Amino acid sequence: MFPILKFIPQFKSVLWGGKRIASYKDLSSRGDNIGESWELSCVPGHESVVAEGSFKGKNLHEIMLTDAKEILGERLLKRYGTEFPLLIKLIDSADDLSIQVHPDDNLAAKRHHCPGKTEMWVSIAPADGAYLYSGFNRVISAEEYRSRIADNTIVDTLGKHYPQKGDVFFLPAGRVHSIGKGNFVLEIQQSSDITYRIYDYDRRDAQGNARQLHVEESIDAIDFSDTDGAAPSRIKWIENQEEIIADCNYFTTSAIAVKESACMDLDKRDSFTIIASIDGDAQLVDANNEYISLPQGAVALIPASMPRIQILGNCKIITSYIK
Repeated sequence: MFPILKFIPQFKSVLWGGKRIASYKDLSSRGDNIGESWELSCVPGHESVVAEGSFKGKNLHEIMLTDAKEILGERLLKRYGTEFPLLIKLIDSADDLSIQVHPDDNLAAKRHHCPGKTEMWVSIAPADGAYLYSGFNRVISAEEYRSRIADNTIVDTLGKHYPQKGDVFFLPAGRVHSIGKGNFVLEIQQSSDITYRIYDYDRRDAQGNARQLHVEESIDAIDFSDTDGAAPSRIKWIENQEEIIADCNYFTTSAIAVKESACMDLDKRDSFTIIASIDGDAQLVDANNEYISLPQGAVALIPASMPRIQILGNCKIITSYIK
C-alpha cells in the first residue's frame, strides 16, 4: 500500500517574518525573519522533499509523475493530472504583510498560465491586539481604490478583524486581505504563488528599494463589492469527530479534537487527505498498522489509496481534502 508521506519544511526568510515557527515546531532557531514554513508544496521551484520512509529524498513533483493516481485517486487525477492542487504553510508575522489580492482561475490562467488562489487561515496563536484585514468595509469603486492607494488611506476601506485562537478566515480569490503584525496562522490554499501587492506601507528592502506594487494588475482581480462573508468563523472542536470549517470547490477543511484515539474512514473519499497537528503531538496508524509520528506543527499527506487511518494522542488536528 502506498505510504503516508511527511516532508521537510521549507523556511522562508522575509521582510516581515518572525522567529516563532521553529519554537512552535520544537526545532532549533532558523533565524529572526522566518515568516513562512512551506509544509507541503508542489509549486515549481519550491517542491517539498519527503523526510522519511521509502520515498525519502524525492520531491513531491517527482512522486506525482509516477504515482499521481495513488495520491489523488481517479476522480482528481482527471481534474489535476500530475499537478498537486494544494499548498500548506505556517505563517508568523512579526510585522504587517502587504495589502494584497489573488486572481481567480480564469485570470491566473490568462495572465500566468497557472491556477488562481483561493485560500483560508486558521488562527493558531494571535498576539494581543493582532489584527487581520479581510474584504472591504463598504463598496468602493476602482477610482476610489486608486486614489486611496495614492494617498495612503486604502486600509481605511478594509474590514479589520481581531482574531482569537481558533478563528477561521476564508479568502476567495478577489478578496483584498492582509495579515497584520502578531499573527500566527496555518494557511491552506490552491497551489499558486501569484500575489498582487496593492500597498506596502512605503517599506524599503535592505538596499533601500521600495517593493514592487501591482495596483493596475490588481484591478481586474478585485471584487470591489466584497463586504459580506469576510468576518471569521470560530472552530467548534468536537471530540474525535471531523467538523467542517471551510468548504469550497478547491478544498474541504475540518477540525478534530483528538482525545486518545480518533478513526478516519477514507475509503469513499476518492481524494488525498492532508493532516496537520496544530496543538499537541500525534501518531498516525495507517491501514498496514504502521505508526507515523506527527508532532505539533507537522503535516502529513495521506494518499487517496489509503482506506483508513487512526490518530492517536491528545491534540487538535486540521484536515483537508477535495470533494
